[in-house]
Amino acid sequence: MTTSTTDDHKVRLDKWLWAARFYKTRSLAKEAIEGGKVHYNNQRCKPGRVVEPGARLTIRLGWQEKVVMVDDISDRRRSAPDAQKLYHETEDSIKHREDLAWQRKTMQAAQLPPARRPSKKDRRDIQRFREHNGI
Repeated sequence: MTTSTTDDHKVRLDKWLWAARFYKTRSLAKEAIEGGKVHYNNQRCKPGRVVEPGARLTIRLGWQEKVVMVDDISDRRRSAPDAQKLYHETEDSIKHREDLAWQRKTMQAAQLPPARRPSKKDRRDIQRFREHNGI
């Protein structure tokens, strides 16, 4: 793992996100940054932004939003255990993600599936209702 102990070793944000395995390709990381899904120290930034240790990144991945602190710098994509050494997620971020996951699970459990599938007659009635009401 390469560290940024020297000043000549600078890594772009899109390359660091790719190396830390947040995104599968650099182009996906670049699109996410340009789309406002990645914030560097609570500000929107460009893909060419130089990453520094101690920086705070807010990354939105689908339903999840992670807040991570940069611990190390690397421009090479390595194994997942090595990539996890590049950053650590804040405690508040972990708790917030777990709470949201629990809420999604309870909302999904509250929506009961129909007791049975509609019969042929039921489907015909539904079709007639849609045609009559313009749905």
